[in-house]
Amino acid sequence: MSKRLRAVLEPMKDAGLKRDLWPDVLRKMDQRGARVPWFDWVLMAGLGAAVLLFPRLLPALLYHL
Repeated sequence: MSKRLRAVLEPMKDAGLKRDLWPDVLRKMDQRGARVPWFDWVLMAGLGAAVLLFPRLLPALLYHL
């Protein structure tokens, strides 16, 4: 099988990196994280209120995770 694969696939030319990726990694780590939209907070608050008002709802919600 490996002989057939080597016969069909030609070796990669210049497989090395063109530049250093570490500065990009550091820049990405310094960037601010993803922002959470306001409606996600509203949904979380509604879910928390529903669980407080209807505690029997919690197992059903956990089942659907």
